[in-house]
Amino acid sequence: MKPQLFVDKYLPHARKVEEKTGLSAVATLTQAALESAWGDVAPGNMFFGVKDTDGINGNEQLITTTEYTRSINNPMPIPISSTPVVRNGIKMFKHKGKDYFRKYATPEDCFNDHAQFFFKNKRYAKALKVCRDYNKFFDAIAEAGYATDPNYADTLKAVSKSIVKFVK
Repeated sequence: MKPQLFVDKYLPHARKVEEKTGLSAVATLTQAALESAWGDVAPGNMFFGVKDTDGINGNEQLITTTEYTRSINNPMPIPISSTPVVRNGIKMFKHKGKDYFRKYATPEDCFNDHAQFFFKNKRYAKALKVCRDYNKFFDAIAEAGYATDPNYADTLKAVSKSIVKFVK
């Protein structure tokens, strides 16, 4: 989906989240765009790549994904491959495999759950203090371990440039 269409379609959900929680609508849309490839890869209305930790209650789906760790051991329930790589000058392993992710009845449910994810997890306390400034928020969630990609904050900042020009 093109950035303008993505923003037009999902901004109402991000704005509702911002009104309820203070979490920047730009931050929410940027994460949704990155994690779902601009809405093209959002099975089960899953826009944020939030894992389902129990995999047993029916609100999960098994999806092929990629993660980066410093361990050779593939952390996923169904490992596919592990390849040594260097990211930001750090020796890591790129793991492919299948893991359980949350699924939702609607995009709105997903956007609301994504916001609650930050409030329920204490490791994001610093991020919530800067949640109105999307660039600071990106740095804080990356530092807290939202994603395994060591370039996550920089990638979000780059994607946000395509979002902000369409947010009115």
